[in-house]
Amino acid sequence: MSTTILLFRQDLRLHDHPALAAAAQRGNVLPVFIYDQQVAGNWDFGGASQWWLHESLTSLSESIRSLGGQLVLRRGNTVETLIELQASTQADAIYFSRQYQPWSAALEASINAEFMRRSVEVKRYPGTLLHEPGSVLTGSGTSFKVFTPFWRAANKVPAAMPVPLPDIRWTPTPIATDALIEWQLQPSAQDRMPDWAEGWSALWKPGEDGAKKALDTFLEAPVAQYSEGRDLPAKRYTSRLSPHLKFGEISPRQVWAAAQQRKLSAPQWSSAIDKFLAEIGWREFCYQLIDLFGEMPNTPFKNQFAAFPWDNSKAQLKAWQQGQTGYPIVDAGMRELWQTGFMHNRVRMIVASFLTKHLLVHWVEGERWFWDCLVDADIASNACSWQWVAGSGADAAPYFRIFNPIAQGQKFDPEGEYVRRWCPELAELPKKFVHAPWEAPILTLATAGVELGTTYPMPIVDHKAARQGALDAYEVIKKAS
Repeated sequence: MSTTILLFRQDLRLHDHPALAAAAQRGNVLPVFIYDQQVAGNWDFGGASQWWLHESLTSLSESIRSLGGQLVLRRGNTVETLIELQASTQADAIYFSRQYQPWSAALEASINAEFMRRSVEVKRYPGTLLHEPGSVLTGSGTSFKVFTPFWRAANKVPAAMPVPLPDIRWTPTPIATDALIEWQLQPSAQDRMPDWAEGWSALWKPGEDGAKKALDTFLEAPVAQYSEGRDLPAKRYTSRLSPHLKFGEISPRQVWAAAQQRKLSAPQWSSAIDKFLAEIGWREFCYQLIDLFGEMPNTPFKNQFAAFPWDNSKAQLKAWQQGQTGYPIVDAGMRELWQTGFMHNRVRMIVASFLTKHLLVHWVEGERWFWDCLVDADIASNACSWQWVAGSGADAAPYFRIFNPIAQGQKFDPEGEYVRRWCPELAELPKKFVHAPWEAPILTLATAGVELGTTYPMPIVDHKAARQGALDAYEVIKKAS
């Protein structure tokens, strides 16, 4: 009987998996995950993503085991490992889901070239995106560089329906596999702060079942508040599906189909659901862009930003990373990130604007910190979103749009709930001063147990001066262009 090696990548699920469905039709299936730490270069999984990968692979292994199979885990060079597995099993085909990271095309081409010589069939399948890059184009046949018209056009292209779980015959011969624990993906006290990732298992449920539960829970009720509630970091009105999508524990087609069904059962929520689906659209748009410009994670999309006069203060970068800037909404976001591996999307924009425009620290520094600390660190969304905030990306926010961290906190965290949760040293301040504690009278600070410069830092930059500094820097590249 024919044997197909099913190479799992960032598609760690069994449902709506076209490559798995095709492999199951032709005979025995050997499921394999190869952790190739060299293929992505400097963009190998960050620390938080490694934690999630460990949990997700554990979940996938258990799912396959419950169906009578075994997930083969190997660490090393992808092509060399596949050569060894193919030779030992006499597999006559290798199937996998197409990926779109900047390094993926070269890897896929290498696999194809190597096994074409060996008369082994290699096929790749869709399933990572709603629409393959290049399938949604402008009227003149070029790629979109602005999100709104892209998403408008994408909505005119029907999304494929999810593929059901097939009947699977796993390869009966036992294959040697690594012990996942040996990969040391989970953090230790020697690597980081002793409490890093402690308690994450109570916050997150990696794996296909966790992804489905997160989607079902969100569509049950919170989605009704999404249009306005998505900007309120103290509330749980967002889906938190991003890490599940990043690891492919759920497909965008499954999300799309479930959301459309919810619109039928709750038509009064249609507008809010469309707002939510537009966030899936942003992910799609980012992958279209990174397919167009593979250097997006490292290089400004707009050439003139190569001449931008960054300051790149290491001391200020460290204060930002540690949530010690003296601006409560910024510090709250950075502390949430460290303690949970996640940050609310509105706050992501605020902290990114603060780093790039108040501190004039290069967006790549923020991108790399997010890459290491976020459980949902996705190469396309991370790079494109940082460039969007910095002003250097496609369809970017204008550089002169500089978030006021005080006003942003007052608008989107009006009671100070979010700040009090993540900056507990400010918990007793009246809401009038919680977003600008330096404006509080000395007696008010004393009553709240706040000693600026000791229990909580003074602002590391003055907002008005920093804003003007950013505008002056922008003038430099305007003249250069």
